Amino acid sequence: MFDFIRTHQRLMQLILLILVVPSFVFLGISGYSFVTADPAIAEIGRATVTREEFIQAQRNQLQQMQESSQGRFDPALLDNPQARQALLDQLIDRKLQIAVATQNHFSVSDGALRRAISAMPQLQVDGQFSPDRYHEVLTSYGLTPRDFEAGQRAELALDRVLGPVRDTALLPAPVLDGLKRALTEERTVRLRVFKAEDHVKEVQVTDQDIQAWYDGHQDALRLPEQVSADYLVLDEAAALASVPALEESQLKDYYEQNKALYVVPARVNVSHILIKLPAGASDDVVKTAQTKAAEIVTRLRAEPSKFAELARKESQDAGTSRDGGRLGWIQRGTLPLTMEQAVFALKQGEISDPVKGPEGYHVFMADEVQPEKGETFEQARPKVEEEVRRQLAADRYADMATKLTSLVYDNPTSLDPAAKELGLQIRHAGGIARERLLSVDEAGKDAASASGDSAILGDVRVRQALFSSQVLTDKQNSGVIEISPDTMTVVRVRDVTPSHVPPLDQVRDHIRAQLTDERARAAAVAEGEKVLAELQAQPVSEGFGEPAKVSRLNPAGLSKDVLDAAFSIEADKTPAFGGVTLPRAYAIILIDEIRPGMTDTPALDGLGLQMARVWGGVEQQAVLAELRQQLGVKMTDEGRRLIEQGDGGPN
Repeated sequence: MFDFIRTHQRLMQLILLILVVPSFVFLGISGYSFVTADPAIAEIGRATVTREEFIQAQRNQLQQMQESSQGRFDPALLDNPQARQALLDQLIDRKLQIAVATQNHFSVSDGALRRAISAMPQLQVDGQFSPDRYHEVLTSYGLTPRDFEAGQRAELALDRVLGPVRDTALLPAPVLDGLKRALTEERTVRLRVFKAEDHVKEVQVTDQDIQAWYDGHQDALRLPEQVSADYLVLDEAAALASVPALEESQLKDYYEQNKALYVVPARVNVSHILIKLPAGASDDVVKTAQTKAAEIVTRLRAEPSKFAELARKESQDAGTSRDGGRLGWIQRGTLPLTMEQAVFALKQGEISDPVKGPEGYHVFMADEVQPEKGETFEQARPKVEEEVRRQLAADRYADMATKLTSLVYDNPTSLDPAAKELGLQIRHAGGIARERLLSVDEAGKDAASASGDSAILGDVRVRQALFSSQVLTDKQNSGVIEISPDTMTVVRVRDVTPSHVPPLDQVRDHIRAQLTDERARAAAVAEGEKVLAELQAQPVSEGFGEPAKVSRLNPAGLSKDVLDAAFSIEADKTPAFGGVTLPRAYAIILIDEIRPGMTDTPALDGLGLQMARVWGGVEQQAVLAELRQQLGVKMTDEGRRLIEQGDGGPN
């Protein structure tokens, strides 16, 4: 965990900054200044959202997305009117709150500010506010306590605008009770499904149909601008291929040093009887104990099967005597040397002579003996070679990655030098668009989507690189793109194909399949709707599947479309019927029984709190909408242009 923090300090700092200083995420400290000379894109009473504020908010938003996705976020997702409008709405809502707080002179006492800051977990140590931690965090972001506390005071003041609305939101009891009843109502349903595939054979699609569809769907058929690319991949396989032939001595040395990986050492499953000797025992006491141990040996060698019984009676090892003296499996290095030698000299079923140990005299019996077993060097050689090559390849990978970066930089207009120096193959693939990899039908047999490198070429960072001006326009190599810790790539544009509508012959089969599917589906729907009308006129239950008891909390495997349709059927009495069109079928739903739900189920215990939060969010939006009316929110021409056309995308 600490290694991750050390190696990702910038990411961790950003996360902490967002947690500790939420008010600076979009607007920064300057966001609390109400006067600016920047061009306005929206007017909120006397306040404005400026173009520069919006652009900075875009940059911050993109930075957060990139950090949280470790570089995999596609900036194009934010470069559209909907995303820009959503961001502007956030800025407008904030300005509304600032305006209301200012007009009403909302303020926060020093005590309330201290309590709020002290309660921040990021500023605590062992659950208590830490002044040292507080100053450490602020210093790491270049903030003074005065600036930070001013920001937090403003945040708390702004919270007085909508906070009371959010905190006092309470879902009306009848609404909550109705939700609970709706969620727990149980219906017994059966299905009868009419599949599109059953109508495929009866569908006829003519050349005229295909031509008409082609002529009428030019926009749907239009392919985006696409590139074909040459690229290099440096991965574990490439590093392994670069490892030179190994000497036999290297493999043998590795085998001996790691023999435990390939050989199971000898072991003995042993039992014993202990005759204890007290510390400082006299010669007479020692002789008596030795004699007793020898007598036990004599008895056991005459009747080995009596070992467990005799151990229970005679052994003075309280820990094992009750279990018949069983010690379990012993490997070399476990017992003192003299005892180990005696144990490993036994064959299965043999009884040892008395053996003196630290606690007294032992009599051992080998219950089971397993000799050393495993693979010889010759047997283990393939595995040894694979492991040695893998370890050497890890070192080679790091070296090759450094060289690849240097070679690509030194030779920006060709991949050949890097390929030759590192022994890499220049690969080729086509059908790569800004937003996605095109299918084989769209791009042909060399489509990147059909290659083994589709995951690499489909990575948003690779597509961004291919459509950057450096690579697309200047025809230079991209930089080294790290896909994962053990895979990196360099790409280069070979050809560019502008956006176009493919010729009819290229998409004929695709259109035929689509028309066949549409007409087969329409036939299934028509059949299903006809049968449904007959059932509603004269109810019968034949032809339906097995009954299933479902509720909105327990769909019992039904798809959302079917479940929603089942609960939309108004049934004063049963059986009742309804229908739903599915992607490739039509389903008639038979309701056999309806039962009211159990609203006191534990699954709904937190529903009131959850819905109160939702309700509070709705009420906040209603208040903001009213504030927009009162203060007069107006988009400027500059704002409309920026929302519709953007500013070249977030960067």
